[in-house]
Amino acid sequence: MNLTQHAKVRCQQRSIPPSICEWLVEFGSEVRADGATKRFFDRAAGRRLAASVGAEVVDRMGDLLDHYLVEAGPVVVTADVRTRRIRRP
Repeated sequence: MNLTQHAKVRCQQRSIPPSICEWLVEFGSEVRADGATKRFFDRAAGRRLAASVGAEVVDRMGDLLDHYLVEAGPVVVTADVRTRRIRRP
């Protein structure tokens, strides 16, 4: 997973562990947004993650699953905390 310097700084500022970023890239649902791709955890992504790492791990990670990444191609541009619902087209 490639992160820009900006994404690394944002992950550090927002206390987003590297494992959450990796899980978002691997299991997160995606939606196109302004020429980039947003990856986030919804119910389906949570189920995929739970099937892989276990439901107990997902339950304990609770609030950490309220993050999203913005990708431009294979590079993660930024990361943030999801405070609103992500609308799908």
